Amino acid sequence: MMIDADVPPLADGAAPPSSRDGLSHRDFSRLAAIIETHAGIRMPPTKRTMVEGRLRRRLRRLDLPDLNAYCRHVLDGDGLESELVDLIDAVTTNKTDFFREIDHFRYLMGTAIPALSRLPHHPGRDRPLKIWSAACSTGAEPYTVAMLLLEQERAGMPIRHEIIATDICTEALAAARLGVYPAEMARMVPEPFASRYLMRSRDPDDPTVRLVPRVRQSVRFGRLNVMEPAYPVPTDMDVIFFRNILIYFDKTTQKKVLEKLCGHLRPGGCLFVGHSETITNMDLPLKQAGSAIFIRS
Repeated sequence: MMIDADVPPLADGAAPPSSRDGLSHRDFSRLAAIIETHAGIRMPPTKRTMVEGRLRRRLRRLDLPDLNAYCRHVLDGDGLESELVDLIDAVTTNKTDFFREIDHFRYLMGTAIPALSRLPHHPGRDRPLKIWSAACSTGAEPYTVAMLLLEQERAGMPIRHEIIATDICTEALAAARLGVYPAEMARMVPEPFASRYLMRSRDPDDPTVRLVPRVRQSVRFGRLNVMEPAYPVPTDMDVIFFRNILIYFDKTTQKKVLEKLCGHLRPGGCLFVGHSETITNMDLPLKQAGSAIFIRS
């Protein structure tokens, strides 16, 4: 999601923006507390300009004149309940690409799935391989997994599987279900995969790609806020991706969320986090198997 933090230029003779055009320190602090409480996302003072830019989009939707009116509606009026999901959507950053941090996908196919197949009650004939993309953004991550598993099937080694994908952002989920992306997002998709699983627009002025129906149908999407006390997700997942999300949480929240995720991961299952994230000093039933790769004990 792009950050639109710039104020539109003034027309000739227009008055300079008043203090009402921005968030006061008190209003920003109150909004930041709401966002952290409900989504776990920290909003330090350095994010104030970003939040102002994102919320200006909401002014047009709500027909409000300025950010002060928005804050009065949300903070002092009765608008928080109806606005909360959209507020969180507005400040959520959805940066993702296909085959991002590709070593994780190599480990998934070359090590994790073969290891899972050797466990008691292993995925295969009796039950599907269950994979959860727990912060899927606009869907590139779970769709990458779907393409890899379809390639496995094409090679004559099919794996019965279920892929579920969740995110807090409703706008991101809508884009994920649509399965249409800027061509630049798919630059890391290997050419054989691109030719089989991506459809390009016939319009040269439309630089987008769309996933073929079989890939789109392989993933089930739903909204989930990891700050919720319980997750409506099966407790026998084989693989969980939760990458590049922990960096937005404080240490206490990180541990609480990871404990709940571990409760949904079967023993021997694999958890992937972002390469810039570390969880090694937390008391969790996990052992490290690689860079940002952990196995449930």
